[in-house]
Amino acid sequence: MSKQEKPTAIDLFCGAGGMSLGFERAGFEVAAAVDVDPIHVSTYARNFPDTKAVCADLTEISGEELRAETGLQGREIDVLFGGPPCQGFSIGGKRQADDPRNVLMSDFARMVSELRPRYFVVENVTGLMMGTSVRVLESFVDQVYRSGYAVILPIQVLDACDFGVPQRRRRVFILGYREDQIAPQYPRPLTDRGGDRNGGPPTVWDAIRDLPNIDDFEYLLYTDVYEGELGTPSDYVRVLRVEPGGTNDLSAPRPGGNGRLTGCLRTRHTPVTVERFAATAPGAYEPVSRFYRLAACGLAHTLRAGSDKSHGGFTAPRPIHPVWDRCITVREAARLHSFPDWFQFHSTKWHGFRQIGNAVPPLLAQAVARAVVRALPLISGGQ
Repeated sequence: MSKQEKPTAIDLFCGAGGMSLGFERAGFEVAAAVDVDPIHVSTYARNFPDTKAVCADLTEISGEELRAETGLQGREIDVLFGGPPCQGFSIGGKRQADDPRNVLMSDFARMVSELRPRYFVVENVTGLMMGTSVRVLESFVDQVYRSGYAVILPIQVLDACDFGVPQRRRRVFILGYREDQIAPQYPRPLTDRGGDRNGGPPTVWDAIRDLPNIDDFEYLLYTDVYEGELGTPSDYVRVLRVEPGGTNDLSAPRPGGNGRLTGCLRTRHTPVTVERFAATAPGAYEPVSRFYRLAACGLAHTLRAGSDKSHGGFTAPRPIHPVWDRCITVREAARLHSFPDWFQFHSTKWHGFRQIGNAVPPLLAQAVARAVVRALPLISGGQ
């Protein structure tokens, strides 16, 4: 499919680009992406060189200004998607109805009204549908309704593990469409947890068993780049280790890793910490740090982002490796999130884990994007 034939998308609140990658894999040209965090925008631009990445505060920019900034004047936008910052709704922290980040849902609705996309997709935490946060959701639906859009009801919660990701991660997805368009449908699960239909989701060990024990390499205390052999991949990892363009992947070509794997920076744990980790059984929480130890044959718990410096700079608990007595690396977290090995995050552990924890797993995003593609007359028969 040529670039001219691909439907056009814009990613709002793009972060490192997990949702963009899923939409690109499903056949979209992600023409523009916006985020207020310059570190995220820099990471995004590195991984998506053909997308216009803009560092901007969406509360201070109009749809017309965004079109001008990204060269999209007069061009039809097929889908507008994104995940407004969710900390104000999160059940993993303190859910606050008056968190100033909550107004970004309203700004997304405003962008829908001003950019007039054919479709839109919003991703957020399940807390958006609980307690006082429901008012924010109802206000959003009312805003887009008054702008000539409909929302697919009931709004659904999707779990990443139902779409081929080795992680339990339940998120709200809001699918909307302009009233002159065909209504999309939510994607159906691709994997079956009972294993009696399409097979169960990949496990933690499926995701990381081919990666080296980084504690064997002294130089990884000073660089995040591993250079060496990898083990035999699982079927799940085989997809993540190849360049774009494989089965069911319509994304643009990227250069291969050339034997280099980023995100492998070691953590120097104290001997006491190592002893505590060693005494923690897989599937249990270490009692002092409250870090969860992954079970090789199970699924990862939701990988969390922590908070940025303007909201306390808290580091989210990092899981303990199921075999080695250490926390997992950024690359191991990326594998559990379905990011391919060519994808590069910020080289520090703090920013790298934050970028992964904030991201939509690409395989989940791809499933949602395909649901939108099926509703697009342009290529409705192609996916």
